[in-house]
Amino acid sequence: MKLQTKITTVQVRYEHDLVATRQRARQIASLLGFEHHDQTRIATAVSEIARNAFKYAGGGRVEFFVEGRPPSTFAMTVQDDGPGIKQLEDVLDGTYQSRTGMGLGIIGAKRLMDEFEISTELGRGTTVRMLKEIPPRNRRVDLAIIAEELAKRVPGDPVQELQQQNQELMRTLEELAQVNRELEETNRGVVALYAELDDKADFLQRASELKSRFLSNMTHEFRTPLNSILSLSRLLLDKREIELPPEQEKQVTYVRRAAEDLSELVNDLLDLAKVEAGKIVVRPHEFEVKGLFAALRGMLKPLLAGNSSVTLAFDEAPDLPVMNTDESKVSQILRNFISNALKFTEQGEVRVSARSENNCILFSVSDTGIGIDRQDQERIFEEWAQVDHPMQRKVKGTGLGLPLSRRLAQLLGGNVWCVSEGLGKGATFHAIIPVVYSGAGEARLTLPSISKLDPSLKPVLVVEDNRESLFIYERYLRGSGFQVLPAATLKDARRFLQTNRPAAILLDILLESESSWPLLVDLKSDSATKDIPVIVVTMVDNERKARSLGADAFAVKPIDRDWLLQQLSTLTAKPDSGKLLIIDDDEISRYLLRGVLSDSGCTVIEATGGEEGLRLARTERPDAIFLDLRMPDIAGMDVLRLLKEDKGTSDIPVIINTSKVLNEAERDWLLHHAAGIISKDAPSQELARARVRDALATAGVLRRSVSDVPLT
Repeated sequence: MKLQTKITTVQVRYEHDLVATRQRARQIASLLGFEHHDQTRIATAVSEIARNAFKYAGGGRVEFFVEGRPPSTFAMTVQDDGPGIKQLEDVLDGTYQSRTGMGLGIIGAKRLMDEFEISTELGRGTTVRMLKEIPPRNRRVDLAIIAEELAKRVPGDPVQELQQQNQELMRTLEELAQVNRELEETNRGVVALYAELDDKADFLQRASELKSRFLSNMTHEFRTPLNSILSLSRLLLDKREIELPPEQEKQVTYVRRAAEDLSELVNDLLDLAKVEAGKIVVRPHEFEVKGLFAALRGMLKPLLAGNSSVTLAFDEAPDLPVMNTDESKVSQILRNFISNALKFTEQGEVRVSARSENNCILFSVSDTGIGIDRQDQERIFEEWAQVDHPMQRKVKGTGLGLPLSRRLAQLLGGNVWCVSEGLGKGATFHAIIPVVYSGAGEARLTLPSISKLDPSLKPVLVVEDNRESLFIYERYLRGSGFQVLPAATLKDARRFLQTNRPAAILLDILLESESSWPLLVDLKSDSATKDIPVIVVTMVDNERKARSLGADAFAVKPIDRDWLLQQLSTLTAKPDSGKLLIIDDDEISRYLLRGVLSDSGCTVIEATGGEEGLRLARTERPDAIFLDLRMPDIAGMDVLRLLKEDKGTSDIPVIINTSKVLNEAERDWLLHHAAGIISKDAPSQELARARVRDALATAGVLRRSVSDVPLT
C-alpha cells in the first residue's frame, strides 16, 4: 500500500452527520484540485456509503486520506461495527433484491470511483475503501494548507447542502443544454455530408447502369470472333482436311481451351447484364425433376472423363411435384454448382439431390472437396470473388457463376446458399425454387396492386419498384401474419399513408426515378407517423445515414427471410402502455422523472400538489401514481392514506418517489400501503430508469425486461 496521510475524520452518529460527511468530501476534493463534476461524484459516493452505515449499522466513521509521495490518490474509508453484509457477492453483481434499498447505493458508489474495495464479516462490521486519482497537475498539494482551510470551512446546515445540490443540478442541466447545442451543430454538418453522399450514390447508380449497358454491348461484339475461333479450331482438330503435326495440334488445342474459357466468361457477363437490366426472359413450362437430373447426368458426363477418383451421383427423386418454371435456368444453376464441385473435388463424390419443402423444391449439391471457410461462404456469391486456395491456380474460373446462380434463383422466386464445416470438409450448395413460377414471362414481374386490407394480418407497406424484390417479399411474408402492400413510387406510398396506418414500412432508397430519403425524413418528423417502424433495405450500404434519419432497422439487399420476420415481429410487437400520474410540488423533480419515463410507452400527467393529485387520481384513473412525501398543502403520507380509503382509487398502485430519509416505522408503513419506494438520489440516469421501470413492473404496469436492474 502507498504511503498514507490522514486529512480528517467524520463520525457518523446522527442523521445530520450525513450532510457533514458529504460537505467534507466535496471540500477536500475541491482543495485537492478535482474538477467540479468529480467533486460531485466523490461527495455522492461517500454520502451513499455513509448513509448505508448509518441505516444498517447505526453509525460509523468516515476517514479521508491522501496516498503516495507526492500525493497521487484521494482515499476514503467508511467503517462501521454493524451486522455485516450477508450477500455481498450478489450485491456487487447487482443481482441482490432487497425491500430496503440496500445494494444499489454500493453499486452506484462503485461506478463513481476509480477503485472500490469492500470487506465485511458477519457480526463484526463492514469497511469500504474508495480511491480517486488526483489530477496530475495538482499532485504537489500542501496538506498543512488543506488542514487550515478545512478548519475554516465548518460544515453548513442541511438547507445549505440542499441548495448546493440544486445548484449542481442546474449546472448539469446547463451543461446538457450546451451539449445539445453542440450536437445540433454536428448534425447540421452530418446532414451536409450525407447530401454529398447522396450525390455519390446517384453517380454510382448511373455508373452501374452504364456498366450493364457496356457489358451487354461488349459481350455481343465478342461472341462473333469467339465463335469463329471455336469453329476453326474444331475443324483443325477434326483432321478432316489436313493432318496437323503433333506440336501444332497441341498448340491449336491450347487456343481452343482459351477460347472456351473466354466464351464462358462472355456468356456469364451477358447473363449478368441481362439480369441487372431486367431484360432476361423467364419461360416457364412443366417438367419433372427426374427428367432434369437425367439431362444433367448426360450433359456433365464429359467432365468426368479421365478422372476415376471422383463419382457423380444423382439421388432418386420420387413423388416430387411437377415443376412449372424455367427449366433452363434451374439447369443453369445446378450446372454451375456441379461443375464447381467437380473442379474442386480431387477424390470422393459429388451428390445431387432434391426434396419437396413448402411448395418449393430444395436442390442440394454436396461434395467431399476442399471445403469453404465460414468467413468466405457468403463472399463467394459476390462478383469476381474467388477463394484463395492452391487448387484455384489449377482450375480456372470466372468468379461469376455463383453470383449469376443466386440472381437467377431470386428471379424465379427462390434463393441459393452454401453450407460447409470448413476447409477440407467438403461443401453443400443449396437452391430453393418455387414449384410454380407465378411471375410474368418477362423478368420484370407484374407489380401486385394494393389489395383490400386483411384485418387478420398486420399490413406492411413495401416501398419498392423492383418486381423481383416485391415477389421475394411476398414469398417471405406469406403465411407469416403480415400482408404486403406494395408502392412503386413515393406518390403511391404517400397516398396510401393518407388513409391507412401500416404496422411497419419496408423502404427501398434507390427507386427508379427518385430517392426515398425525403419520405423517411417526413415519416419520422410527423407526429402521426413517427412511431411506425421503418426498415430500410437497399443496395447501397448507408446504414449511418438511415439510422440518423430515424430508421428502426437497416439491411443491404439481398436480405434473409428469418432476419426480416424477426425484425418485423420485434418492431411491431405491442408496446407497454398506460397512464401515469406524478404528484410532486417540485418542478425539477417532475421534469427529471418525466424524462426517466419517456421511453416507458405511457402517458404522463402531473399534479403540483396533494389536492390536485387526489382530484386527478379520481378523474383520470391512472395505472400508477408516483408520489412525493414532502408537499406544502397535504403531506404525501396523508395523500396515500386518502387514496387507499377512497374506493375509486384504492386499487391504483402508488410508488413513493422521495429524497426523504425514512426511519424504520415510516418505511414499514409505506411498504404496507405502497407498491414500492424509490429514491430521488439515484447517482445516474441509467440507475434511475432501472429503478422506475422495476417499480412499474412490480406494480403490474410494465413487463419486466431481462435487462432491467431490480428495485432494491
